[in-house]
Amino acid sequence: MGEAVELEAGGRTVRLSNPGKVFFPEHGYTKLDVAQYYAAVAPGILRALRNRPTTLQRYPDGVTGEWFYQKRAPKNMPDWIPTAHITFPSGRSADEMCPTEEAAVLWAVQYGTLTFHPWPVRRDDVDSPDELRIDLDPQPGTDFDDAVRAAHELRSVLDEFGGLRGFPKTSGGRGLHVFVPIEPRWTFTQVRRAAIAVGRELERRMPEHVTIKWWKEERGERLFVDYNQTARDRTIASAYSVRPRPHAPVSAPLRWDEVGTARPEDFDIMTMPARYAELGDVHAGMDDHRYSLRALLDLADKDERDHGLGDLPYPPEYPKMPGEPKRVQPSRAKKAAPPEEAPPSTTAT
Repeated sequence: MGEAVELEAGGRTVRLSNPGKVFFPEHGYTKLDVAQYYAAVAPGILRALRNRPTTLQRYPDGVTGEWFYQKRAPKNMPDWIPTAHITFPSGRSADEMCPTEEAAVLWAVQYGTLTFHPWPVRRDDVDSPDELRIDLDPQPGTDFDDAVRAAHELRSVLDEFGGLRGFPKTSGGRGLHVFVPIEPRWTFTQVRRAAIAVGRELERRMPEHVTIKWWKEERGERLFVDYNQTARDRTIASAYSVRPRPHAPVSAPLRWDEVGTARPEDFDIMTMPARYAELGDVHAGMDDHRYSLRALLDLADKDERDHGLGDLPYPPEYPKMPGEPKRVQPSRAKKAAPPEEAPPSTTAT
């Protein structure tokens, strides 16, 4: 696998052992290839991760080997990488790494990290999200083109409800993500409520193409707006993250004029460095904006007041939340319901 190599990043030297270890067998891409990719886009991915508690998705033996999520900061993490103390829905807590330097990304690659999953908060306030993240997730029978169609309508929804600006990126798979930088003054519950309001508005406008139904049996061949990706401890792969698929795709930031012309397969660890060298980080100005969620939260209030549309189910591992509807898929609930009693007879005797 070759002798260890040293890589320079932001004035620090990071040692990479076994640089020839193959991480992507289909193309023969190695650990060094992954590290060199991240070095090429380092300012971009650091912009996406800076000061955010970050979960590492690690593949020590490449994409065909076993993998796991590293939520707690590794014990051997250098002292120049800070941490943040976060609390999970279960009530347990942990210290997670918070990259503040480009070298932190390469250090994580040394331990087999492919994908970085940052929380939508900063380490100085871990309970107040500063991003509203919308996950447009194609379901069976739908594809990337359906995500594109929904993304353009989503752009209109965001503009109409508060003049919000979203920043789109490929998921690295078949979907699209749109991130909206927001003022860090709402709770996770409120931000999730805003995401539900967005999803319901999209569903109203595109009922044949978009759904916000949590239960898969109710979605049909429609694109799912995964509102639960905004729940506490649910994260989305960062911009520029490598995704664990055979061709080594990456989650690529896009300009809005590219949504519909660019394809997910255009972006991988071999093609993205050239794009980055030419265009830089097309989301570089994202942190210059901070928007209010007030209009979306007013929409959520209106949905509940006028249409009886309250909260939606949380993921199964979450504790029961106040106001949450019954967390059971509709077909099971129907089977479990007791048979209706026959009405009393009104026949005269």
